[in-house]
Amino acid sequence: MKLRSKFLIALAASALLSTPALAQQHTWTMTSTWPSSLELMELDKKWVEIVNEIAGDEIKIDFFEGGSLVPSGEVFAAVESGTIQAGGDWPGYWAGRDPAFSPLGTHTSLFNAVDYVNWIQQWGGKDVFNEVYGQFGMVYLPYGVTNNESGFRTKDPIRNLEDLKGKRLRLSGLEQGRVLERLGGNQVSMAGQELYQALERGVIDGAEFSTPNVDVSAGLHQVTEYWATPGWHQSSSVFGVMINKSAWDQLSPETQRKLEIAADAAMLWSLSFTEKRAIDGYETFVKAGIEVNRMDDESLEHIQNLSNEVMVEVACLSPMAAKVYVSQVEYLHEYKEWRDASAPFNLGRSPDGPDLEKLRACLK
Repeated sequence: MKLRSKFLIALAASALLSTPALAQQHTWTMTSTWPSSLELMELDKKWVEIVNEIAGDEIKIDFFEGGSLVPSGEVFAAVESGTIQAGGDWPGYWAGRDPAFSPLGTHTSLFNAVDYVNWIQQWGGKDVFNEVYGQFGMVYLPYGVTNNESGFRTKDPIRNLEDLKGKRLRLSGLEQGRVLERLGGNQVSMAGQELYQALERGVIDGAEFSTPNVDVSAGLHQVTEYWATPGWHQSSSVFGVMINKSAWDQLSPETQRKLEIAADAAMLWSLSFTEKRAIDGYETFVKAGIEVNRMDDESLEHIQNLSNEVMVEVACLSPMAAKVYVSQVEYLHEYKEWRDASAPFNLGRSPDGPDLEKLRACLK
């Protein structure tokens, strides 16, 4: 063989050896706890959109609206078992599995949306999420936040604490139900898509669900006459994706990082998107003739005190719950001096949250 031919063959072999193998494209199935009729599903779809755009050569996520694959309440189990690879959720729905899920999803009168972002990004919140979900063989990527929820949509006005007594109110959440009961109300658990008919037929006296725009997508402006604000029961909320750990481990570190980047991008988008849409929703309720009543400051202070007591109770239900609350309230303490010093040009109020030492005692 001529020298030139040998050289060309060697060069070609070298090129083949140095060319990286084509990355395997993984295909995932993902669903949500939200049906298409509820605008919260847009948070799930945004993350999927970004992932498919920046990592489409490595992973393709086929997204199905809530209820189309499994009932909303079974999404957790479907991801845990590996029946599907991923599921969009609100962590508070799983508090029956571990009370630690409650503060991961929301609080009564504590964090605002930016507090959650701060805690998740810089105060160890991401690791805490994954420790809680990790107990169930999952990886968790938080990718959505909303500020405080609307409040209660009712047939009769709720203008003060006395008006809450005896009311059957759809309310989601472990903390939230306990606080409502101490205020004299009765918690009714019900899926968001069932609220319209339940209110129309008088099965419940009122309901909360989400931000104004989401409540519009549920049609609540058509079956109520009054709106009790502010949404003290959920001062903000977090949403994200549960990922089966085995499916996650099959991805390359580079692909995993792209999914994390997509989650961070979706979270920033969600904050501005939901605030803009909340304005649109507010205007829809006003135009529908809904009377808006705001709870007085003295009543809100009473609710705050009850909430602080309940948070300590929930923290003491499990060591993991205590760990979540301690981490979150430590953040509030660290952030408080700067937040107060920069008032009113800051990131919201400094909430008078639960006693940190009482929460730490729950760790023992």
